[in-house]
Amino acid sequence: MHSSVKKKNPIRLLVVDDHPAFRMGLTALIEGEPDMTVAAETGDGREAVGIFRRERPDIVLMDLRLADFSGVEAILALRKEFPHCRVIVVTTYDADEDIYRAIQSGAQSYLLKDMSKEEIVRTIRAVHAGQQPLPPNVADRLAKRLKREDLSQREMEALHLLVKGRSNKEIAAVLFISEDTVKCHLKSLFAKLDVQDRTEAAITAIRHGIVHLD
Repeated sequence: MHSSVKKKNPIRLLVVDDHPAFRMGLTALIEGEPDMTVAAETGDGREAVGIFRRERPDIVLMDLRLADFSGVEAILALRKEFPHCRVIVVTTYDADEDIYRAIQSGAQSYLLKDMSKEEIVRTIRAVHAGQQPLPPNVADRLAKRLKREDLSQREMEALHLLVKGRSNKEIAAVLFISEDTVKCHLKSLFAKLDVQDRTEAAITAIRHGIVHLD
């Protein structure tokens, strides 16, 4: 579709990124390889699922931050409909929670946008061959995240509100629970995050990508 040079049985990729310039750069990189081609590209996570259905590419290169349907949501939707779908996340986000969520949702690998051309190409070939390669720094962050206990849905909701600066009383009102219950949730999440107070909890949540401010 993108290349005028006919390649013999190339690895076909779908590029999903909402930054046109980066998408163009990634497409040019792929088309410059003798054994790869871009089957399609989009900046929309929901549209990516429809394109995959139609094009059946070998691998999807997926950004995490997409307008109204996140990369993780798109990966989950793809893996639900196409269990053997292969996805490589390519993102600027290097927080351990982002890495954990992407791998949990079914991504085979996780690359950062500042990685070398050689590393991106090498990862595409490895994933196509059935491997699940992770760069050492990404694997290290994932290992650290796996040691941390998951927060419950209620704890996550309370944490989001805490990061926004809400008091226990305000959190209780929003979640329709008592202040005592809020205190219980906060005590539990402080223990899981290994922090002592609200400020430390907010800083840790943002630094590890558990809560995003955008």
